[in-house]
Amino acid sequence: MLVLTRKIKEAIQIGDDIEITVLAIQGDQVKLGINAPKQIDIHRKEVYLAIQAENNAAAEASEASLAELTAKLKQWKQP
Repeated sequence: MLVLTRKIKEAIQIGDDIEITVLAIQGDQVKLGINAPKQIDIHRKEVYLAIQAENNAAAEASEASLAELTAKLKQWKQP
C-alpha cells in the first residue's frame, strides 16, 4: 500500500484521468473530491462490497434457476 500525506487543497493524480483532492479535515473525517471520467464507477468500499455480494447472489440464483428449469424440461420430455 502506498501511503501519501496531503494537506487541504492538495491533490493526488492517478494516471492521466483521476485526481483526488483533500477538501476538508474535520476531526477524524477527511473529505475528498474525486475528478474522474464518467465511465469510471466510484463507490465507498462498503457500498462496493455490497454491490459485489448482490451480484454474486444474483449469479448463483440464475445458475440455480437454470438447473431447475433444465430438470423440469427433462421431466417434461420423458413419457
